Amino acid sequence: QVQLVESGGGLVQAGGSLRLSCAASGRTFGSGAMGWFRQAPGKEREFVAAMSWSVSGIYSRTYYTDSVKGRFTMSRDDAKNTLYLQMNSLRPEDSAVYYCAAEGTGTLKHGDDYKTWGQGTQVTVSS
Repeated sequence: QVQLVESGGGLVQAGGSLRLSCAASGRTFGSGAMGWFRQAPGKEREFVAAMSWSVSGIYSRTYYTDSVKGRFTMSRDDAKNTLYLQMNSLRPEDSAVYYCAAEGTGTLKHGDDYKTWGQGTQVTVSS
């Protein structure tokens, strides 16, 4: 069974950076898809980024929602079984609880595309 633990959230000023981590246990990153979502108070959960890999694990592809393109970067460390979300040039509207998701299929841009979720980590960007 896959388990995900996010970390790295916190309070940062607008224009600052944070790096979120998602440590996965119970699987390797040889194949499949993982994603990041966020949910602000009173709003629906929103797709942020996703990464899919070939069966060999050699080739990967990343997807970003338009509002974070050029500012956020998703990456992985196979040796640590950890997924990252580097967030630069943060804006107050980026404030939300960020969730890591695994075992994704389909479009990878909807919550229902994923089977496993982490507990979330809070990101707050002050103006």
